[in-house]
Amino acid sequence: MLLLITATCEPATDLGYLLHKHPDRPRSFNVSAGTAHVFYPEATPASCTAALLLEVDPIALVRGHKHPELTQYVNDRPYAASSMLAVALKEAFRTALTGRCDARPELAAARIPLRIRVPALRCRGGAELARRVFEPLGWAVSAAQVPLEPAEWGDSPYLDLLLTGELRLADALNHLYVLLPALDDAKHYWTSTDEVDKLIRAGGDWLAAHPEKALITRRYLTHRRELTRSALARLAESDDAEPEQLDNAVSETDEVKPLSVQRREAILAVLAQAGARTVGDFGCGSGALTAGLLAAKGIDRVVATDVSVRALRMASLRLHADRLPPGRLTMLQSSLTYRDDRLAGLDAAVLMEVIEHIDPPRLAALERAVFGFAAPGTVLVTTPNAEYNTHFETLPSGAMRHADHRFEWTRAEFAGWARRVADDYGYTADFRPVGEEHPDDGPPTQLAIFSRALLARGGTTPRTPRTLREAR
Repeated sequence: MLLLITATCEPATDLGYLLHKHPDRPRSFNVSAGTAHVFYPEATPASCTAALLLEVDPIALVRGHKHPELTQYVNDRPYAASSMLAVALKEAFRTALTGRCDARPELAAARIPLRIRVPALRCRGGAELARRVFEPLGWAVSAAQVPLEPAEWGDSPYLDLLLTGELRLADALNHLYVLLPALDDAKHYWTSTDEVDKLIRAGGDWLAAHPEKALITRRYLTHRRELTRSALARLAESDDAEPEQLDNAVSETDEVKPLSVQRREAILAVLAQAGARTVGDFGCGSGALTAGLLAAKGIDRVVATDVSVRALRMASLRLHADRLPPGRLTMLQSSLTYRDDRLAGLDAAVLMEVIEHIDPPRLAALERAVFGFAAPGTVLVTTPNAEYNTHFETLPSGAMRHADHRFEWTRAEFAGWARRVADDYGYTADFRPVGEEHPDDGPPTQLAIFSRALLARGGTTPRTPRTLREAR
């Protein structure tokens, strides 16, 4: 079994720091299935490849069985990636899987260009399934069916899998650790309750929002119903924040009306002006904006998403979703940092007070998922204006408006981000204040309006986003 991991960041040899394996020192060690070897076929400043080669001993695997069958000795296990390779991956790169690198902590936290190849992967479901499980995680997937020999026998059940993308190395390794055995749909060892804990540890940051989480969980746990139910329940509760905690903790009152109301009214006015008929409330929380969208004239369909199952449950009760006409409201558990094709095709999408809850290293993933893949005609983004914080009497100096905020931007920082995203993904960006403006510090909330750029004046065809053009 062979796994190749290639980094092209410069210097690419920093991959050795992340994997905790020196490019000039091949390593071999024993694992339960045989012997694993880690070595570097190439190690240059421009490109560095680490190889994990697992030599399986099929005789040792069945030694002790009184009546071993021939198929226990002669099979594809020594050659096709499976749970045995996942176990070797964990043994070889245990520290890298945790995301820890004392020598290069900033690199361990960064998204780097990666290319991962598995030349022989048994995949029950073929290339289409490989794309379904890897693409939502930000990977570009190339999966070629390996032909049998002689050719008239047709294709084999094996894929030559190539993944490319910009991800944290720790995230990439955890994706492989979970998905290799899930695609193979078989394990070489007994699946116990400990496997649920392993799955949650490796997939807790991404599996809960994955559109194929039920299939992945079921296969990883070898179709054991009680373990699958337990794992899915734990994944559903992995985000235990109360929905109202996603709103700003600082009291944002206004003499005329609360700032939260002014935000919703500003958003609804822009959507009406844009003529949007299908709108997504991305990061809907408890559903305050969703209620306004459902009540607005001209909006035919609303898609409300949140990563929290609890938030969606509360929003559903608040909105009396069971009484709405079919197709009027769609509620989806989804993470804005992963591709979700269910969110494509909307006229407009709103991220109201959402981006400040995202860790800065994950913003690029959100940008790609929302602007690159969902790609609605109009995107509205609101976020606090950090310059205005001094006007909240209850907010300590230098503090952010909510404990869950990962950052709060000034007007210049927000404008710089918005213009860069607009340019990268084929939009134009305009800005409007929300709330009463201070002559020096601006408004309490800043609103960016992203509109799809056109080929020419009067044209109707959006131009191809620069990031997607480069990927081609």
